[in-house]
Amino acid sequence: MTNFTDLQTKRRSIYALGKDVELSNQELIDTIQEAVLNTPTAFNSQTSRVVILLDEESDVFWNEIAYSELEKVTPAEAFEGTKERLKGFAQAKGTILFYEDQDVVKGLQEQFPLYATWLALAEKNIGMNVQHYNPLVDAQLAEKYDIPANWKLRAQAPFGQIVAPAGDKDVQTEGRFKVFGDK
Repeated sequence: MTNFTDLQTKRRSIYALGKDVELSNQELIDTIQEAVLNTPTAFNSQTSRVVILLDEESDVFWNEIAYSELEKVTPAEAFEGTKERLKGFAQAKGTILFYEDQDVVKGLQEQFPLYATWLALAEKNIGMNVQHYNPLVDAQLAEKYDIPANWKLRAQAPFGQIVAPAGDKDVQTEGRFKVFGDK
């Protein structure tokens, strides 16, 4: 397994990109889909939606769609630099468009507060889960630990040794991905 901290360090914004990658289009699609499908989401809500643009479809996005929209709002004297950035992005093999299903998000917002994920602890083989017993416990916690009034409790996350593995994850794939340009 690759070390999470090393990957965090390696993951940087790279601006000089090219089309010559060692993976096939299908391997790229599989890699992106696997990453999205295994990204934790609040209450296993799986709100992420992804559009993968490969080759010419990616070029169209940067050279036509992004170009035309940015040209409308960028002052003429500054557009030359914008055109160069877009031209550079169009040199990439593909583009991932990340979306979030707002119908699912709205439903969650009505039911539960937001909470953070636990990837860093999982990398250390420490298990965790997220609970929501607030606002029931808020007053006692505020008194016991001198919690400022402007802090709002969102979740509780017990963590520790993994005594039993997590059950199988019910993964929704239908309607989460669209791919264009894969010949």
